[in-house]
Amino acid sequence: MLRRINPVLPELLAGILLYGLLLQFTGMWFMDDKLQYSTGLWIGIALAMGMAVNMAVVILDSVDVMASKGTAVRTGLWSVLRYVVAVGAFAAVWYFEAGNLLVMFLGLMGLKVSAYLQPFLHKIILQVQKKSA
Repeated sequence: MLRRINPVLPELLAGILLYGLLLQFTGMWFMDDKLQYSTGLWIGIALAMGMAVNMAVVILDSVDVMASKGTAVRTGLWSVLRYVVAVGAFAAVWYFEAGNLLVMFLGLMGLKVSAYLQPFLHKIILQVQKKSA
């Protein structure tokens, strides 16, 4: 289903998840409060994955709207809504002291890291598929 929305979306989500696992296993060595670290990280990772899916859906809708010569006001609305949700999630985590905010931000940056590493991940996936076929 995700591949129908955008062909690279599954690879982007896999990259975000791998980034989260890397931060989880490396960061646990250095943090005193491991529960705060883990919850902040995985809230950030979930937020990054949700934003990636939302962006892919909005891009698909925008292409459909542009093809039908409509206006793309909803694209800007969804963009603003994404940031409002992100700020709201940070505010909720801060207010309820549910996780480490810095690590949550690092988890959210998994979207950027995964976007940059997606071409490399794609090559690796293709080579693994070639070997298994």
